[in-house]
Amino acid sequence: MPVINRIAEFHQEMTAWRHDLHEHPELAFEEHRTSGIVAEKLKEFGCDEVVTGIAKTGVVGVIHGSTRSGRGIGLRADMDALPILEETGLPYASKTPGTMHACGHDGHTTMLLGAAKYLAETRNFDGSVYVIFQPAEENFGGGDVMVKEGLFDRFPMERVFGLHNWPGAPEGTFYWRHGPVMAAVANLEVTITGRGAHGAMPHNGVDPIVIAAAIVQALQSIVSRNVEPVDAGVITIGHIKGGHTFNVIPETVTMLGTARWFAPEVGDLLERRFKETVTGIAAAMGAKASAEFRRAYPATVNEPVSTDLAVDAARAVQGPARVVPMPKPTMGGEDFSFMLNAKDGAYLMLGAGRGGNDPQVHHPRYDFNDAILPVGASWWATLAERLLKKG
Repeated sequence: MPVINRIAEFHQEMTAWRHDLHEHPELAFEEHRTSGIVAEKLKEFGCDEVVTGIAKTGVVGVIHGSTRSGRGIGLRADMDALPILEETGLPYASKTPGTMHACGHDGHTTMLLGAAKYLAETRNFDGSVYVIFQPAEENFGGGDVMVKEGLFDRFPMERVFGLHNWPGAPEGTFYWRHGPVMAAVANLEVTITGRGAHGAMPHNGVDPIVIAAAIVQALQSIVSRNVEPVDAGVITIGHIKGGHTFNVIPETVTMLGTARWFAPEVGDLLERRFKETVTGIAAAMGAKASAEFRRAYPATVNEPVSTDLAVDAARAVQGPARVVPMPKPTMGGEDFSFMLNAKDGAYLMLGAGRGGNDPQVHHPRYDFNDAILPVGASWWATLAERLLKKG
């Protein structure tokens, strides 16, 4: 069973939806226009119930099959954009300065809308399909909020499934793996307090910039010299701020960063050594420092049976040759992990590469590949029809 013919018929319509969402991006928990459009379309499609206001801007559509045994599955897409200035130059580029769909959530939302349209038309399944449109995947844990607000209690589903586009992989190829697929995430924040002085008289001060440089270098040794080589871990400092002019040593420097891991014991080690390294170096150089290690998302871990079911549906849509195992997980993070901690399910990747040096996600020139819209929508629809097979 290839891409579903009916879904292929409204590919152009889906593309128009996606371009409209891309043109009007909204940040985490601010997806008011987006969620409004989603709710309006689900009602237009004839969904049996459309529930709004979950996790502020989340939407869940309920589609009952032609027979209702009480079974159910969930299909989840994320809706939020990123605080990035778009540089694509596209005719449908963001109209909101400093905000863009740089991760493809506009495409994910569109693919799930396409699946919902088809499933509401055909209803060729037994039970209920819950289409979950989640806010705030980027850094704010909207998935966690939905779970805590009773998503799985209000909508009784056996399993839940997610999908992410992957521009670095061939267009239309599915990637899967059992177990960890994306990393756990912590946000790091450091404040170093020294003593300001004239830049020409450093002996009168305690230079937090020099201390920050020493800390950045030392943090890189945590993974290379403390984490067992067969395990995975990352510590990256992505932002340093301190000082205002040429010849003044500032009083403080702040740094922001991220940590990633899979095994819980590695996360514990990273947290401990991060705090020891920051505070220890600062103290040794005559300053004070605070070191915050804020755990954001747990690792995204695929349940094996659900993964096999997801893979079977992907093979039905694209054929076995275009459904391949991921050789290793990615160190990116994903708050679908909260849903997988609460419910069996799986998370797959869908190749979106156009060929050549495609901009990757979170890049100001990234754009979702509209060619895969019917592929993702067909996978979700096929998954529902197979898992809730009539009879």
